[in-house]
Amino acid sequence: MAERVVVVRAGEEPPATWSASVFLAGPTPRSPDVASWRPAAVAEIEARWTGPGTLVVFVPEPADGLWPDYTHQRTWELQWGDRCDVVLFWIPRSPGMPALTTNDEFGRWKDSGRAVLGTPPGAESVRYQRSYATDNGIPLADTLTDTIDLALTELAGGVEREGGKRFVPLRIWRTDAFRRWITTVERSGNQVVDATQMWVFPITGPVVFWALRVSMWVALENRLKSGEVILSRPDLASVVAYLPGATAQDTEVVLVREFRPAARTSDGFVLELPGGSHQAVIEPVTLAALEFGEETGLTVAADRLVAHTSRQLAGTMSTHRQAVFSVRLTEAEMAELRGAAPVVDGTEVTYPVVWRVGDLFADGHADWTTLGAVAEVLLGG
Repeated sequence: MAERVVVVRAGEEPPATWSASVFLAGPTPRSPDVASWRPAAVAEIEARWTGPGTLVVFVPEPADGLWPDYTHQRTWELQWGDRCDVVLFWIPRSPGMPALTTNDEFGRWKDSGRAVLGTPPGAESVRYQRSYATDNGIPLADTLTDTIDLALTELAGGVEREGGKRFVPLRIWRTDAFRRWITTVERSGNQVVDATQMWVFPITGPVVFWALRVSMWVALENRLKSGEVILSRPDLASVVAYLPGATAQDTEVVLVREFRPAARTSDGFVLELPGGSHQAVIEPVTLAALEFGEETGLTVAADRLVAHTSRQLAGTMSTHRQAVFSVRLTEAEMAELRGAAPVVDGTEVTYPVVWRVGDLFADGHADWTTLGAVAEVLLGG
């Protein structure tokens, strides 16, 4: 039996809880002589929604035929189009429905990773939208029924959310990185009051990077903190591989030298710990051993790794954490890495290098994250 569908029309407020939400974007008739496509879309969605939970359908047309004033209507459309799980574009462009506002809305949401697009292939002036969707992997259909099917596929397996958590799109909600973050938020007693997705990468498929603008209720301060932007990616696991020297300063550590576009160094290269992340959920120690081998060419068994702490890399703006492990190498292993060749993996090129700790701290190519991890393992006792 189909679960409940709640239709929220122009100017109305949605329920406080939902499992999935969709905004019906597209042209609205300019004349009473032209029929709207949205009633048929709503009827089909109501007939086909199988849950779980409540699906909210935002319809930017008034229930009583009396339109809100322009400013209120525009604000309502942008508010809920920004905060829904899927924006369904159906663009049967015609003289009676020129879809001029729809052009702007498509530009606003086409790269959100939340859009599905449908147009009759013969509709007027839809070639750009169809070509853009094809080039960028946006789900595309030729009929309203097939467009609804695309939207329902994206919404399948909805998750019940309430309050500000409703506004975190399902694609972000499903990531391991988000679930870990929201768990810590709720344990602290803080609350997400509002959220707007800023961007995701990639546009289609599993989300790797995401950014949200949030307003948070801060429990300990009893206040609302608004407008903060948070970034996230999968958690990392890294390895401090070392060979003790006469002093801590003389100890040698293994790093990888790699070009990073964001680097503000003299040559664009950074010195960082061997490590990385994976879209699949992998035990941190297993991930650390895997990444160390991939980036240095030296295989180290996971049972040799010693676990240290896991911390955020930039707690002021990014949610992801780095788990740090260490391994004491043999002289033979370190000698092998001193002369190691570059490791090429697709577009990634890493240069395994061995540095004396004292020299590393004096050089500007290692960031504070790398130096902090090295310090914890080698200088922290």
